[in-house]
Amino acid sequence: MTPREVKDPVMTQKESVPECCCEDLQCQGRCVPDSLSDSVNLKVTSGSTFSEEEPVPAEKFTARQPLAPDGGWGWVVVLATILILALTLAFPSCLGIFYTDLQNQFQASNSETSWVPSIMTAVLHAGGPLCSILVEHYGCRFTVMLGGILSGIGMAASSFSQTIGQLYLTAGFITGFGFCLSFQPSITIMGHYFVRRRPLANALASTGTALGLSTLPVLAQYLLSHMGWRGSFLIFGGILLNCCVCGAVMRPLLPRKRKEVQSQSHKQITGEKEKMAQVEAKKMSNGLPSHVKHNTGRKLASFTLLLQKYMAFDLFCRNKRYQIYAVGVTWMMLGFVVPLVYLVPYATTYGMEQSKAALLLAILGFINIFMRPLAGLISGHSFFSGKYIYVFSFAVLINGLSDCICVISASFNVLLVYVVAYGISMSFIGSLLFQVLMDTVEIQRFPSALGLVTIMESVTILIGPPLTGLIVDTTLEYKYVFYACSAAVASSAVFMGVSTYLLEGKESKISTTQDHSPVFSPECQYTGMEQERVLVQRRSTETIYITSV
Repeated sequence: MTPREVKDPVMTQKESVPECCCEDLQCQGRCVPDSLSDSVNLKVTSGSTFSEEEPVPAEKFTARQPLAPDGGWGWVVVLATILILALTLAFPSCLGIFYTDLQNQFQASNSETSWVPSIMTAVLHAGGPLCSILVEHYGCRFTVMLGGILSGIGMAASSFSQTIGQLYLTAGFITGFGFCLSFQPSITIMGHYFVRRRPLANALASTGTALGLSTLPVLAQYLLSHMGWRGSFLIFGGILLNCCVCGAVMRPLLPRKRKEVQSQSHKQITGEKEKMAQVEAKKMSNGLPSHVKHNTGRKLASFTLLLQKYMAFDLFCRNKRYQIYAVGVTWMMLGFVVPLVYLVPYATTYGMEQSKAALLLAILGFINIFMRPLAGLISGHSFFSGKYIYVFSFAVLINGLSDCICVISASFNVLLVYVVAYGISMSFIGSLLFQVLMDTVEIQRFPSALGLVTIMESVTILIGPPLTGLIVDTTLEYKYVFYACSAAVASSAVFMGVSTYLLEGKESKISTTQDHSPVFSPECQYTGMEQERVLVQRRSTETIYITSV
């Protein structure tokens, strides 16, 4: 077909667009009709000519996605996320109720016993990349339900453990990995359901941790006094199966029609990424034989693509704000969760009844229930727009300094003051932890960015409780544990706040320099016309694709 000459390159005529043929109720007319989605052979060049020579890629039309509802079924997803966070993130803290019984049962030291909650929490965070792969292939609903099954089986199997090593495997690795598969997809799918009300949704979802902190220790104390630690673990295994029910309501937001077109566009995008990765791999394989170069290049390209897709190493290398956030949160986790593990043993060692010590954790949970929504509303105010990292850093600083209150005395009144201060700061940290990350990276990269952060912080979470347990075994004093936690958390807050301030100052100087840059070259020659001429040349040869009718 010969090209049609058009005088005006801008299309002014409106053509009738066929109605949506998608049967998905969530589409609401936002998907592209079949007649326009495959590949359109319409092309516009700088010479104002339409031709049918080269097809437009299909992803030009399939890029449109349904808008986040910011309500509706999203609130059901928020409720399910609250319950999942109550059963996953808050569960390791209630193991402090069983700390003394486990230590006496297996004749283990403080360092050996503390490996149980540390392994559980570390695996919960470290399984992020594998969780991202499962979410991509099977969706959030399936992954959450699979995590509920694994966590329930792990806790039920731990009730039959005969050695501390078996407890590491069942309660630590299996249950922790089940928590990971339930926790991370619930946060990811909630980010797709909410955009404008995302700070409020994150704050409401974070109350799930507070709900678990306020109820699980009391329930654990009741079960321990009536059934022992083995019967308690078996019952908790059944309770954790409720994560499957929560995962069942997390229906996908995107329509499932047009799979063939989406798969084609996905292959094209993947092919472009593989080409870029192969170019980087060739640079690394210089000096090797040809067949070795080829195999090495392919392997390096595949490995680089996997790192970029599931662990966001490329994002970590070029995004300075993400670097500050990832390093700061990893540093913070070295001492953030340790007080929750040692608060009950510290109180009972100095004569406090175990029921009162469990009540302290319950009070901590109740404070979080009421403070986290309030923290979300405060941080969602327009005054704090773009300043979430500073509010987050200040909350982390207060949380670190509050650990010093414990060393004053082990009485109930002093520890109550500590729990209040710790709970208020923890509320702001919990409501802003994911919001800061969502503002730092694009929402499409959020799962991989979260996966890398969780892997990094899992290292410090894993070594934190055993190191502090070693301090207790060496000094026979718990106060040094809280000193160490205070130093780690407070210093991470200073690092994040100061680094972000210096980075913003550097960026503002660069932008000011670019705005006031002269049009004269270093040789004092006028280059303005030259720049315009190059721009005209670029415009004369560029190709413009029409992506909508």
